[in-house]
Amino acid sequence: MRRMPKAAFAILSLVLTTSLTQNASAQSTPEKRKVNVATASLGLPYLPLIIAQQRKYFADEGLEVEIAAFAGGSKALQSLMGGSSDVASGAYSNTLTMAAKGQKLKNFVVQVRYPALTIAVSKKVGDRYKSLKDLKGMKIGVTAPGSSTHFMVLYMMAQAGLKPDDAVFIGTGSGGTVVAAVQHGEVDGISNADPMVTKLDKEGLIKIVADTRTLEGTTKVYGGPYPAAVLYTPSAFIEKNPNTVQALVNALVRGLKWVKDHSAEEIAKMMPEEYMLGDKPLFIAAIKANHEAYSPDGRFLKDAPETALKVLKAFDPNVQNATIDLSKTYTSKFVEAAQTGH
Repeated sequence: MRRMPKAAFAILSLVLTTSLTQNASAQSTPEKRKVNVATASLGLPYLPLIIAQQRKYFADEGLEVEIAAFAGGSKALQSLMGGSSDVASGAYSNTLTMAAKGQKLKNFVVQVRYPALTIAVSKKVGDRYKSLKDLKGMKIGVTAPGSSTHFMVLYMMAQAGLKPDDAVFIGTGSGGTVVAAVQHGEVDGISNADPMVTKLDKEGLIKIVADTRTLEGTTKVYGGPYPAAVLYTPSAFIEKNPNTVQALVNALVRGLKWVKDHSAEEIAKMMPEEYMLGDKPLFIAAIKANHEAYSPDGRFLKDAPETALKVLKAFDPNVQNATIDLSKTYTSKFVEAAQTGH
């Protein structure tokens, strides 16, 4: 058998290596470079998304990500379903409520492993609040009807034997309008996220009655881990754009790890000034209150999807009457691939 000359072997090896490299590069190139993300708010539950953007992790993956903030999760969902956005940054529960309606949405990375939401009553009505049953007849501010803030109150009311129409729900958004609604007596209670909750609490305007910014508080409310802020999109988008989805996950997982490894003060320095509401110390305090809630790696906690489904079944007739295959509402393969890449 004749041996291949060393020079020819070297040339062949170079050709094969170059070919393999080019093929690998082509396989990892995002199919869609410009991605529109609709986020439920710019509140702290969605901070990892902003960090990944600020630190240019999306750009590192070859993506141009445009983030549009809405007044609540239901509004972000509408943007996604209407085709204005490619991906939504919102509550995992949205994938379940839509599955009950026959819509195939799928989560592909977790930002916040606990809801990081708080229910509070105004100090003006605090004296008559003794238990969840006292929510009956109250005007309760939520980011938007149909959002995770709304779902949290509905679940707790159901636990107390109350019906959804036993309270009046008012959309207050997640910014300064929340503070104004409490100050002016437009609402008796709120379900919202930081930094607004920390601001209202520090100003002595509210009495916190349920807090899911920690595992202990989440377990007390829901009986187990409850996934909150995730990135989700129609299943068809994932099938058509797997490299784009992988790039999004790679960037967000880097953002999550950065948040995990840095202090509230360091995180605050990375955030746009306008997010701090003119009160940097307050913003830092709010980050500290939420730090435990951020996922360190983008993965679901054990039994988290099951907990979310149980919660929705407690008050949502559509979910109660639907057969939902949880395995089709999320995928872990992109997160697992990101762990090895970063």
